[in-house]
Amino acid sequence: MTSPCQIIPRKTCQIITKVTDQDPTLQTDALTSAGCYKIWTDVASGSKDDRPQLAAVIEHLRPGDTLAVWRLDRLGRSLPHLLETVARLEADGIGFTSLTEEINTTTPGGRLIFTIFAALAEFERNLLRERTFAGLEAAKKQGRTGGRPPVLDEKQKAIARKMKGAGVSMTAIADTLGVARSTLYRNVS
Repeated sequence: MTSPCQIIPRKTCQIITKVTDQDPTLQTDALTSAGCYKIWTDVASGSKDDRPQLAAVIEHLRPGDTLAVWRLDRLGRSLPHLLETVARLEADGIGFTSLTEEINTTTPGGRLIFTIFAALAEFERNLLRERTFAGLEAAKKQGRTGGRPPVLDEKQKAIARKMKGAGVSMTAIADTLGVARSTLYRNVS
């Protein structure tokens, strides 16, 4: 990754994430103008978890360095992933700068922006959790239950019990009902 040298010209790194048909020249020029000494390029979607060049640049960075990206979406597509990555960098003493959004976590204002982003992400997660629970409760009141539908209905369970009582093997019962033996053992006592 190549970061702009706004803070520490000696070591700054940034990563460009691009799809194969994109031309990275605009990003490379902006990063070079910002004073980046080395640029790493991942040829993949920013939403992918497996990004070897991102891992390489993070491994390369040392406390006091600054990781710069051309735009926030070059580092990660989701806000939670972006916040997690920046928090990890900050914990390691590494700054973060986004050239396009002019966010710089080595300044109080930049940290404020990221704190607001983190609060909004947490708020979004809490709202999602509340909506999920409300939806489950509403479904429960309507008599619907979540999860996978049962393989055996009550009639089939009664048939299986009757066959078992008559001495039929579990394998034969399972074959007759078209289910696995483990399903019978779970449902027929």
